[in-house]
Amino acid sequence: MKLFENLVQKVKPYFEGDGKLHRFHYAFEAIETLFFVPGTETESGTHIRDGIDLKRTMFMVVLALIPTLLFGIWNVGHQHFLAVGQYGGALEGFADKVLFGLGKVLPIVVVSYGVGLAIEIAFAIFRKHPVNEGFFVTGMLIPLIMPPTIPLWMVALATAFAVILGKEAFGGTGMNILNIALLARVFLFFAYPTYMSGEAVWVAGNPMDFIDGFSGATPLGVAYLNGASGLAAAQPFDYGLTSLIIGTVPGSIGETSVVAILIGAVLLLITGIASWRIMGSVVIGAFGMATLFTWFDLSFYQGVPAVTHLAMGSMLFATVFMATDPVTGAQTHTGKIIYGLLIGMFGMIIRTLNPAYPDGWMLAILLMNVFAPTIDHFVVQSNIKRRMSRAL
Repeated sequence: MKLFENLVQKVKPYFEGDGKLHRFHYAFEAIETLFFVPGTETESGTHIRDGIDLKRTMFMVVLALIPTLLFGIWNVGHQHFLAVGQYGGALEGFADKVLFGLGKVLPIVVVSYGVGLAIEIAFAIFRKHPVNEGFFVTGMLIPLIMPPTIPLWMVALATAFAVILGKEAFGGTGMNILNIALLARVFLFFAYPTYMSGEAVWVAGNPMDFIDGFSGATPLGVAYLNGASGLAAAQPFDYGLTSLIIGTVPGSIGETSVVAILIGAVLLLITGIASWRIMGSVVIGAFGMATLFTWFDLSFYQGVPAVTHLAMGSMLFATVFMATDPVTGAQTHTGKIIYGLLIGMFGMIIRTLNPAYPDGWMLAILLMNVFAPTIDHFVVQSNIKRRMSRAL
């Protein structure tokens, strides 16, 4: 590492001031600060600079996503071999499952980061500002919320659309009003619905190789069609609550394992990066609404208990890594609770009452992204009014 640091310091003058490559200063700075903490200091001497900068914060979120990525790689391979009638046990053919999963997942990650970072560096050079760090997280989130069968050109197109129109058009990192990763998923969901829904997109491989009678439906799809009895009778998959918690079911690459998601949630909460108010209120809102629908038998998901609803689909992944986005979410403490409750309630309403969107969390979060400033506004005005009344 010291050798690399010396090399960076040696070429640095070429990118500064009147150096031959000064036009690419911000691109060089992005690479430098990727490996080394910026050596900047405040001039007044009256401020304390925290040891963790924005780039390090983003890396912490990426680190929290690693368990879901690793499990997703294995699960893509596991679902494939299960579908072709091989390696039915979790540890059987472990190496083959991981290698197959890597072959499907790694190209998606590379395309997501390659396209997104290229666009951000190009905008940074054109606008002459430092490269923003926000895409370090977005570049990982986009692959994790995609089906393993998604074509790479669609990943590139969705990433470009989300970064350019959802982020750079508003001024870059910290200026976007919608979650960028969700915007990419919504774009593909409405532009190419057959590649983002149905039974054929969740298990990677050649459909001609799958066993007779095979169905690649997710637990959510099975529960929607046949309720709790359908989950209990699903073949060749096991859609029991234990399997849903572990994550050995078909689904988006990083959204199936409750255990892996909770590991990331604990890391984000310990480091103070994510808000426990948002996470907790989303879960409470979703659980309460699911319980209400079950009691009054208003849901399409006949007999499916509320706790199973929490473990199915993208609910927990969206709660931990999407709803807690500090840029697009509510900022006030009370606002975060209201924001989370509404996401949980609206997401469950969309899932249980609208057959067109069985997993409505992306729509619920994007909707509340738009209303987050309004929520904060009324919370602040309420606080001002209450304090003024005390003062009078």
